[in-house]
Amino acid sequence: MTLPKVVSREDWFSARMSLFAKEKEHSKVRDVLAAQRRELPMFLVDDKYEFDTPDGKRRLLDLFDGRRQLIVYHFMRPSDSGDEFCRGCSFWVDNIPAHLEHLHARDTTLIVDCPVPLADFLEHKERMGWTVPVTSSFGTGFYETFYFDLIPGAAPIPGITVFLRGDDGKAYCTYSTAFRGTDLVNNTYNYLDLTSQGRQEAGLPFKWAWLRYHDEYEG
Repeated sequence: MTLPKVVSREDWFSARMSLFAKEKEHSKVRDVLAAQRRELPMFLVDDKYEFDTPDGKRRLLDLFDGRRQLIVYHFMRPSDSGDEFCRGCSFWVDNIPAHLEHLHARDTTLIVDCPVPLADFLEHKERMGWTVPVTSSFGTGFYETFYFDLIPGAAPIPGITVFLRGDDGKAYCTYSTAFRGTDLVNNTYNYLDLTSQGRQEAGLPFKWAWLRYHDEYEG
């Protein structure tokens, strides 16, 4: 473990202000990028998908719950070699706010979808103690369509897709991201990035070798 250099408070403050200037510049670049994200074109979604939910069958437009925008987190199906749900996806869903009312106040709905039978996913949701609404797109092709288009030929992995209900009452896709693009919504990572030791993933056999379900950590 490499520790930071020890200096006087005055020298620390000087170094901190130098970094602060870079942080301000980064914020400006991020604001520009966010604006460009909002300016992306959109495409019409054929609303053929029928999701299983705790309230019965619902189509994509129904999942908006009357709001203008819908954010879908695509939760990976268990691998062919086992029946455990993805620890990485579980880590990301752990970081979804418990109170979604702030999103609702901005006319936005958030759900987590997984392409497995709903009963299986609800069992995992109960174990994890999540309050976010969940759906199952099992057998619909929704997961494959709205992830792999971003990276042709790649195996489907976790991602996020954003939809808009147009003035014509139809659903449109406005944004999609995966890989490091989803780090933005993982507050555990964002908090760790503030610390001197960071994410502490260097040297691990793979990035998430340290991850456990949140009820499996010791201490």
